[in-house]
Amino acid sequence: MANNPSVLITGASTGIGAAYAERFANRGHDLVLVARDIARMEALKSRLQQETGVTIDIIQADLTKAEELAKVETRLRDDARIGILVNNAGTAIGGSFVEQNTDDMTRLVAINTTALMRLASAVAPRFAKAGEGAIVNVGSVVGLVPEFGMTVYGATKAFVLFLSQGLSLELAPKGVYVQAVLPATTRTEIWGHVGADVNTLSNVMEVGDLVDAALVGFDRREAVTIPPLSDDAQWEALQAARQAMIPNYQNALPAQRYRTDA
Repeated sequence: MANNPSVLITGASTGIGAAYAERFANRGHDLVLVARDIARMEALKSRLQQETGVTIDIIQADLTKAEELAKVETRLRDDARIGILVNNAGTAIGGSFVEQNTDDMTRLVAINTTALMRLASAVAPRFAKAGEGAIVNVGSVVGLVPEFGMTVYGATKAFVLFLSQGLSLELAPKGVYVQAVLPATTRTEIWGHVGADVNTLSNVMEVGDLVDAALVGFDRREAVTIPPLSDDAQWEALQAARQAMIPNYQNALPAQRYRTDA
C-alpha cells in the first residue's frame, strides 16, 4: 500500500463527506468520491484538483441499489491504492416510528447500516492481509440516546458504533485502524430530510469544525471520537461501567430477582 494511500469517501458530494475530501486532498491523498449527485462531485473534483493537484476519481452510486453498491465494493476489493475508507453516506427521515413509512425505514436501514457494513466487508480482508489501512465509520451521538426519539435512525447509528468497536477489536491486532465518529447537531443537509430548518437549531457545529476534530481523533488513533463531548471522562466512565458488567453476564442461573424459588 502507498505511503500516502488513496481515500474512498461515500456521501462525498456535500456536507461531512465533502469536508473529508477537502481535508484529505490538502494532506496529499488521491481520492475516490462516491455519491448520487454527479454534478456536485464534478464541481468538487475540479476545485480540489486545481487547489491540491491530487488525482480524483468519481463513482456515481446509490448505495441502496445492489448493483451500484457492488461497483463500489469491487473498487474497494481490487484497488490496492485505496488505504482509507470513509463510510460517511447516510440519511434520516422525519416523524415518529408509528408515523414513518415502512419502505422509508427500510431504505434508511439499507444506507445507514447495510451499505456501510458491506463496504467495510469489501475492504477489511485486503487491509488485514496487508497489515495496514483505516476504516472511518460516521455514526451519531443519537445512537447513544434513545431519549431523542429518533428510534430507527438512532438504531442504525447504534449499529455503526457497535460494528466499529467490534471491528476495532478484531482488526487492530492485524494493523488495521477503525474509528467511529459520533457527531451531534451539525450543519448538513440531513436536516432537510426530516423537515427541520437547521438555522432554527441551537448549538449547531459547523461541518469543517466537525471533520477537523474527527481528524485529530484519527491522527491519535482513537477508536471512538465524539467531537461535541467536552468531558471525555464521561465516555471513559461509560466504557468502564459497561466493561464491569461483562463478568456478571456469565451465570448459569437467572439473577435472584427473576427467580421464583426465593
